[in-house]
Amino acid sequence: MFHREITELIQKVVEEKEIILEFPENEDFGDYSTNVAMVVAKKEGKNPQEVAKGFVEKLQKYEELSKIVSKIEVAGLGFINFWLAKSVLTSELEKVVKEGEKYGFSDIGSGETVVVEYSSPNIAKRFGIGHLRSTIIGQALYNLYKFLGYKVVGDNHIGDWGTQFGTLLYQIASKGLEPSKLTIDELEKLYIEFNAEAERNEKLWDEARAYFKRLEDGDAKTRETWKILVNTSMEEFDRIYKLLGVHIDNCYGESFYQNKMPAVIEEVRSKGLSKKSQGAEIVEFKDMPPAMLIKSDGTTIYFTRDLATIKFRISEWNPKLIIYEVGMDQILHFRQVFATAKLLGWNDERHYEHVAHGLIRFPHGKMSTRKGETVKLEDVLDEAVRRAYEITKSETINVKYASKTAIKTHTGPFKTNHIKGEAEARKIAGQVGIGAVKYFDLMHHPKTDIIFDWEKIFVLEGNSAPYLQYTVARANSILSKIPNSNDKVGYSFQIPNNSQNTNYQNLETGDWKLEINKEELTVLRSLVRFSDVIAFAAKNYSPNLLTNYLFDLAQKYNNFYNQHRIIGGENEEFRITLTAGTGQVLKNGLGILGIETPERM
Repeated sequence: MFHREITELIQKVVEEKEIILEFPENEDFGDYSTNVAMVVAKKEGKNPQEVAKGFVEKLQKYEELSKIVSKIEVAGLGFINFWLAKSVLTSELEKVVKEGEKYGFSDIGSGETVVVEYSSPNIAKRFGIGHLRSTIIGQALYNLYKFLGYKVVGDNHIGDWGTQFGTLLYQIASKGLEPSKLTIDELEKLYIEFNAEAERNEKLWDEARAYFKRLEDGDAKTRETWKILVNTSMEEFDRIYKLLGVHIDNCYGESFYQNKMPAVIEEVRSKGLSKKSQGAEIVEFKDMPPAMLIKSDGTTIYFTRDLATIKFRISEWNPKLIIYEVGMDQILHFRQVFATAKLLGWNDERHYEHVAHGLIRFPHGKMSTRKGETVKLEDVLDEAVRRAYEITKSETINVKYASKTAIKTHTGPFKTNHIKGEAEARKIAGQVGIGAVKYFDLMHHPKTDIIFDWEKIFVLEGNSAPYLQYTVARANSILSKIPNSNDKVGYSFQIPNNSQNTNYQNLETGDWKLEINKEELTVLRSLVRFSDVIAFAAKNYSPNLLTNYLFDLAQKYNNFYNQHRIIGGENEEFRITLTAGTGQVLKNGLGILGIETPERM
């Protein structure tokens, strides 16, 4: 992770604590760039170029820096640009191939714990397309922090408590229904029907609240019905998670915290943080509306349950960071929860982060289960797999990709006739179709709203999972032609070593006696950024930074592939190794995103 090494050396030269070291958009400006001289110059009223020159002179004296950087220059108004040495680049390439699926791991988070809350669907409702964002983004964040060496705990905070259950309990009781015979679709229909009726008769909400109070008070029959609804829902959720390839460590529903809330309520009261208001009990803040701790009828609200959740997580896992991957409509709620945790003294050096995702919505507005306006996630996944299957059965796929380095657009046929048999075609269709849906979500910044479109969500070309998956398959195809290789990326690929070839010397020390052309160097420089990108994506809670990187790397590799012969061409062994390294990084990156890579396509 050269970013960290260079940043630490810059910190030795300047007194600025916050060093911003970025990847220049234009590769002609080096591998890394910092504006620290401009920041310092502004504070001290000096010429930024002169400050930058002074910093460069000091940096050039560091022997540690000279081992990894071949050139440092001042550019523009005072930017300092760094170029990694070619020996470092080639040594890193060998590291990629040697470490395989472990490449990209670091120890940044060693000894610290991160809790990630994600997915968190509500009981008695089908998984809609709107549930995809929290589930997929949350899993990617979980994987990113795990790659950084943190102990990561995933927590599926199921919505299995609250007035919404009062609506179902009322419906079941008033209609004389047998809860064990109700499917998830029927439960959702009962919920929609209740809300439609409640719009005409608001007093129905009193019935719902009364049934929830029975539940919270421990009424035996009500509890029995509730348990049946929870079990029916969990079976459905587990089936969808299996389709998505998602596994979450823990599943503590809101109900789990029922016996933990009294102690939290008492702690809030003992510290004088709550007050009575119109029969309810609230917590007030200076800069935002108050939060309700207990309703006027004595029942709790999700604010109370979230406080109990934090208390439990602290005692159970003592996390350094708790990430909540929950929709943007909960921003105020989490501001209130985090502020109360601080008032209670639960912070210490702990940090709480709400990764507020935007909605997948219709052009005319947001989806609503209550109104029956939603799209079933399973329908979307099934259609994606169906379309992918049709493509796998065709002979070629025309995939377009725009190369930033070459400006022009390349179009190439991706041959699919390597697929053998119906079983393999269907397996690949599942990997490609579901991967496409996941990637389409993850390529957007979490805060972005996504307009649901049946065509756009099935992107199978351009900046898409299939494009990246095919690039890995292409690498596998090349490697399968090499003697003593085992045909595919990520399976102990052995670097070919021909002692008779004077161009291919000691890769471990970066002592390559060859001329690397522009296209090869572009791929090589991109490869070594992988570890840095993982750290940036985690720090910014933005898996889309990783999708951007992977697409850029695949573009550069395919641009190189289209212009140069790999087997039987110049620098053959280096190009084979570059192919193996590229395939490995793409495979690792897609793995972090929860996307499988077929061995061939």
